[in-house]
Amino acid sequence: MTPPTFHEGERAVQSRVGAAVRERMAQIGPRVIRDFMPDQHREFFEQLPFIVAGTVDDSGQPWASILAQPPGFIHSPDAHHLVLRAQALAGDPLQGTLVDGAPIGLLGIEPHTRRRNRMNGIVRGLHASGFAVEVSQSFGNCPKYIQAREPVYADRRLSAKPVMHESPQLNDAARRMIELADTLFLATAYKGDDEQAGRAGGVDVSHRGGKPGFVRVDADGTLTVPDFFGNFFFNTLGNIAVNPRAGLLFADFDNGDLLYLAVTADIIWDGPEVEAFTGAQRLLRFKVQSMRLVENALPLRWSEAELSPVLETTGAWA
Repeated sequence: MTPPTFHEGERAVQSRVGAAVRERMAQIGPRVIRDFMPDQHREFFEQLPFIVAGTVDDSGQPWASILAQPPGFIHSPDAHHLVLRAQALAGDPLQGTLVDGAPIGLLGIEPHTRRRNRMNGIVRGLHASGFAVEVSQSFGNCPKYIQAREPVYADRRLSAKPVMHESPQLNDAARRMIELADTLFLATAYKGDDEQAGRAGGVDVSHRGGKPGFVRVDADGTLTVPDFFGNFFFNTLGNIAVNPRAGLLFADFDNGDLLYLAVTADIIWDGPEVEAFTGAQRLLRFKVQSMRLVENALPLRWSEAELSPVLETTGAWA
């Protein structure tokens, strides 16, 4: 039997939103979530100066990471593989999670054109200069909520041993970084019957955007993020429904600092808090288990940001 395009967590979230949504996704999913990359996706990945990756460590903790090199560091030799000539940045959890045979989620995003494509697969052929990924799922994402800022690879002076701050809770610098953020990346992983899930299992990494301050930071360090109208695939929420562990990545686009968070996630489906945030369909709540803030880690420079016009119809935290 052909395994379903969506695993049980994704289907459960689709059903919660509405039976019609689940039925529609059952029809659309096999047409748009492929086991190969169309040529336009292959060409898109090859022109990027950075890519976001989601992986899982030995303890089962997902992490969101970033790889950056001059454009051309990604190559697609065929519709079933990407080859990445890059190594993990100093201090990035990817240094420990990138192993042959491991599941990985990739997000190619070009902020200044608001294009993004996803590819989930398996790490193959890891070696000193990079690795390859064999496709499990390939699909596009809409341009909503992406802030238009153009990245340019720059030979910034990055230390082999960067200044790194680690703690089980947010420090003041991490709080400020989150409170000013208009973008985050979110890694989640399926946890269940891998054989039954088929290609729908593995790791996902996705993008979330909003007006600066769209992530609320409570006094105890709990983060709350509005979840806006999307494509109804519910890859991220579906993973959280079966596995609450997640990884967040925030970037300071001015100085190159990167903030990695290990969190547990919960979905707030309705109630006064959801209603109070204009445009929110539901909320994601994250309890921080640990943080790692790496200074001057990202070798990219960015243009001034132009907020997504879609955000004009969304609110802000009181």
